[in-house]
Amino acid sequence: MSLLAIRADGLGKRYHLRQSERYYTLRDVMARIAGTPWRYWSDWRSGKPKDYSPAPATVEGGTIWALNDVCFEIGKGEIVGVIGGNGAGKSTLLRVLSRITKPTTGYAEVHGRVGSLLEVGTGFHPELSGRENVYLNGAILGMRRAEIVRKFDEIVAFAEVEKFVDTQVKYYSSGMYMRLAFAVAAHLEPEILLVDEVLAVGDAAFQKKCLGKMGTVAKEGRTILLVSHNMTAVQSLCQRGLWLDEGQIVRSGPISTVISAYLQTTATTFSEQLWATLDTAPGNEKVRLQRVRVCLGNDERPEQITVQTSFMIEIDYWNLKPEARLSLSLMLYNQEGLCVFASPSVSDRSWFGRPLPAGLFHSTCRIPGELLNTGIYRAVLLVVQDAAHIVYTHDEAVVFEVADSAEGRGDWYGEWIGAVRPRLDWTTQFVCPLENNGGLTV
Repeated sequence: MSLLAIRADGLGKRYHLRQSERYYTLRDVMARIAGTPWRYWSDWRSGKPKDYSPAPATVEGGTIWALNDVCFEIGKGEIVGVIGGNGAGKSTLLRVLSRITKPTTGYAEVHGRVGSLLEVGTGFHPELSGRENVYLNGAILGMRRAEIVRKFDEIVAFAEVEKFVDTQVKYYSSGMYMRLAFAVAAHLEPEILLVDEVLAVGDAAFQKKCLGKMGTVAKEGRTILLVSHNMTAVQSLCQRGLWLDEGQIVRSGPISTVISAYLQTTATTFSEQLWATLDTAPGNEKVRLQRVRVCLGNDERPEQITVQTSFMIEIDYWNLKPEARLSLSLMLYNQEGLCVFASPSVSDRSWFGRPLPAGLFHSTCRIPGELLNTGIYRAVLLVVQDAAHIVYTHDEAVVFEVADSAEGRGDWYGEWIGAVRPRLDWTTQFVCPLENNGGLTV
């Protein structure tokens, strides 16, 4: 029995770009017919005959390869994440594997019953109730009636629409609609599950439930191919990764390695942002930023930050409301989208908790060396009023990279895992020699 679930060899998909053609109205056609004899007579008298046939259609752009020579193998029970930018070919790959579209070149082998979560809600009819759409959509997705009946209560409970199951879905909110559609699709029992960006439905609580459901499916030994821009979800669910770019596989391997390589090529780092005037500065009627930057203690910009470097993030901002009790909070996210730490300015003994006069303020947050691991980090700045209400958020205050260093590694030169990389104090004591082991035998 084959241990392969999916195999692609030289897989390619070519699309013809849109053709444009000039169209004529009925008035244009009638005017052309009526005027043609007179134009022929005029040209005959002048001795310069002309061609009055319609202009030919024009073709723009030619073709594009959505997939180009894609080759990979996925074993049974593997969970593989497919990442890449928009237009990289991820959705096209799943459509080819689902047999929705035929490849132009190469072939793909899929061994086992396939369930596709490509576009949730496909097949839902707005005039039917939630109950009727569960049966309809389940049948479209390949579920038997007995299977739908057996799982109906579980599907409705998962979607959290028990009170509205007999209401027409045209009255559902978009979140309720998507939850019910995902619940139907998620309760399939295929051997191979193809998932395309459907984990981002509903609110945060339902997204967590979706991830939990995918985790349960993964533990049951099924093969999963997951396409998502949520790097945290991909890394938590998948063991392997495929990075697609312009229809080709750029990298394949352990998911953490593939994600790290992808994010390093797509991230744009900037260690300083400066706004010259209040009119152009980000903010609102309460606060506006003037400058955010990464610097060293001697007021110079670092050429490189390593895991040993101690540095500061400086924030210059205008308080526009006299007597406002404002404070700052800094949240640092790594390249997988995980929050490494959040640091409020509660240790600022000068102004924290005190009313601020209107004017320009300078705040500094020092980040010690031997705390952060290697990678790219994004600083999110929060301005908080009365230590409770967020009045302004700046999502990308600065983006910087922390490089590796040979110091503190000892003889280990492999990957140093973890969100942080602190150098903690260790002590070791010699207790007794081997021959004096307190009566214990070795």
